[in-house]
Amino acid sequence: MTKSVPTITLNDGHTIPQLGFGVFKVEPDETTRIVADALSVGYRHIDTAAIYGNEEGVGKALAASNIDRSELFITTKLWNDRQGTQSAFDAFDESLEKLGLDYIDLYLIHWPAPGNDKFVESWKVLEKIQESGRARSIGVSNFLVPHLDRLLHETSIVPAVNQIELHPAHQQPEVTAFARENGINIEAWGPLGQGKYPLFDEEVVTNAAETHEKSPAQIVIRWHLQNGNIVFPKSNRLARMAENFDVFDFELSRTELTMISALERAGRVSAHPNEVN
Repeated sequence: MTKSVPTITLNDGHTIPQLGFGVFKVEPDETTRIVADALSVGYRHIDTAAIYGNEEGVGKALAASNIDRSELFITTKLWNDRQGTQSAFDAFDESLEKLGLDYIDLYLIHWPAPGNDKFVESWKVLEKIQESGRARSIGVSNFLVPHLDRLLHETSIVPAVNQIELHPAHQQPEVTAFARENGINIEAWGPLGQGKYPLFDEEVVTNAAETHEKSPAQIVIRWHLQNGNIVFPKSNRLARMAENFDVFDFELSRTELTMISALERAGRVSAHPNEVN
């Protein structure tokens, strides 16, 4: 494992690098190059999904890297229209084949899709996949407290993670508190506001950047890390990938962390989980 990246131990005993690289909205024909660049920087945790259409590109980059499989941590996700018992099994097999792997480190239900009401049924499939060893850890994405509560009451295994939109303007305190009370780790997607919320213009962020001689993006990533979030910013540019990775040689003060946390605006930039089916 890349030494500079801290790891977090999940509730099933497996460890996950706290900083990873996401490939959301990375074009399929660009994915192999971009993931290869990320691996060259030092990233070992790659987050993809079936709906991104780029699992094959990720797999090609992994195969060409000659990095030992034990050093890699690969996440992919079950899309909404594949929820259900047999379809979820089939979807997992397809992702595994496209990635060219013998097992997935973390497999997630991408959205609860409550209008379909199949996420509990699908979670029981993920439990069986984990029992088979083909997914080391299993979790969910974009789940709110009622969705998590149903899983805890109707199934056997507590999700290892809940991957949610989380950045200083939208911290989802109810979801994060419930997750942590139940041993579920939080992964932050859209950790920099996806360019739709002007975090980098906030005075507290720019002041911290000046103090630590870092970029505003590095300040926000550091805020995530010190708050215990698992985070995977994305970029198509090698220089930006390296910058986002260079966040382990400084620490934000307690005051800086508090002031950045005060940027909370309930500023969701994505769809509401109850509306995605």
